[in-house]
Amino acid sequence: MNLKISTIYDCNKITLNKIENRAGNITVIENEIDIPFAAKRVYYLYDIPSGAERGGHAHKTLYQLLIAISGSFDVMLDDSRNKKTITLNRPNVGLIIVPGIWRELINFSGSAVCLVLASNNYLEEDYIRDFTFFLQLKKDKI
Repeated sequence: MNLKISTIYDCNKITLNKIENRAGNITVIENEIDIPFAAKRVYYLYDIPSGAERGGHAHKTLYQLLIAISGSFDVMLDDSRNKKTITLNRPNVGLIIVPGIWRELINFSGSAVCLVLASNNYLEEDYIRDFTFFLQLKKDKI
């Protein structure tokens, strides 16, 4: 099974351009200009119950940009050797997650909306949903 060799240090927060105006702000995201991939799928998570967790998987080839367009949440990243948690709480700051990284989204505020831009259309075969299997795949690559 093909899994990208990557680390949590390949996942980075990016600050997107915010155009401020008295009538309200706007942030624009352009494929392969503001983000290092072309978004082929966009979705968002909302009305997340208190204490709920999302994610709990890794991808073999998919890149993602996560943005808290409202409220806040934490993203726990794991590359099988290192872990880090990143808080997203500004609508012009996103987190790029590269393939081969386990992610869990936790600590959603009551008003949280998580916008996700993905580099590919949905493909179940790209998901790794078992953490033990993920660890074994990463071990085999090291």
